[in-house]
Amino acid sequence: MVRNAMKMLNMAELSIGYDADLPARSGLGSSSSFAVGLLNAFHALKGHYISKEQLAGEAIYLERELCAESGGWQDQIAVAFGGLNRINFRPGEFEVRPIIITNQRKEQLNNNLLMFFTGFSRLSSEIAREQVKATRDKTRELLEMLALVDEGENILSKRHGNLDDFGRLLDTSWKIKRGITNKVSTNTLDLIYDKAIKHGALGGKLLGAGGGGFFIFYVPEERHLEVKETLKDLLFVPFRFENAGTEVMYYQPEDYDKSFLKKEVAK
Repeated sequence: MVRNAMKMLNMAELSIGYDADLPARSGLGSSSSFAVGLLNAFHALKGHYISKEQLAGEAIYLERELCAESGGWQDQIAVAFGGLNRINFRPGEFEVRPIIITNQRKEQLNNNLLMFFTGFSRLSSEIAREQVKATRDKTRELLEMLALVDEGENILSKRHGNLDDFGRLLDTSWKIKRGITNKVSTNTLDLIYDKAIKHGALGGKLLGAGGGGFFIFYVPEERHLEVKETLKDLLFVPFRFENAGTEVMYYQPEDYDKSFLKKEVAK
């Protein structure tokens, strides 16, 4: 990805270092986060401002075309834009619409989502390829999942509705998704999910393509301790929503010597 990104934006004479707090191949969109952040840094280094839409589009092109990785577009868009959004996809394009939700309701949603690492990593592109094959014959299931988008947005946008309904919606969505292909879940993962539901979770899902990585569960506050106790063998990872998307933490483009690029172009 680094080589392709450097060729794509004509970068040279750079040493790229990177590290992460969480494991790769775990369904958190880490590869797309890296792609978006890398391109954002390259543009900043050249002294260019790039819109969130263009940044997402370039990251999609880098991963899906230049690196030939299978998968969707949602991770790159989520990282570039940040915040809580509804993303509408059409052939060759996308539209990002912020979800209108009160701060109190958003805080409650954040507090009621518990995330656990299953201990299993997997190559998401392989599972994504299997899903693409399987979904050709799963039109009914895909339409059911699509209908849940409107329902989920309505639940979040209501000022006084029961937010627990969103947790139950996650359960419905997960049951549909795991039925698309047997690569999404395993017996071990099903046992983890069933234990969480039995001890207080209203719903949940594996993040990303499936097959391993992180489970996220919607759990009413009064059942948090019970769920954490029953899943104590898994790593609990607290997280907070953010609104900014990818950011350049230190910005000083004048330190970058562009003379080398000019010589390369002249050649």
